[in-house]
Amino acid sequence: MKCPNCRSKDIGKIGVNQYYCWNCFIELSVSNGMINTHQVEEDGSLSSLDDLFEENDRMFGM
Repeated sequence: MKCPNCRSKDIGKIGVNQYYCWNCFIELSVSNGMINTHQVEEDGSLSSLDDLFEENDRMFGM
């Protein structure tokens, strides 16, 4: 898996279908073959970053 934001492979698993990019510090989740990207806010909430990426960049293939 590569981060759709920075293209890094430095991805860690933090839960079931949940990952964290240690290069650009965003959280990723995989659902129905699509990578959803989130920024972790100061209060711990998540803000979606999906609108920043093209749909084909967010496709997850094993």
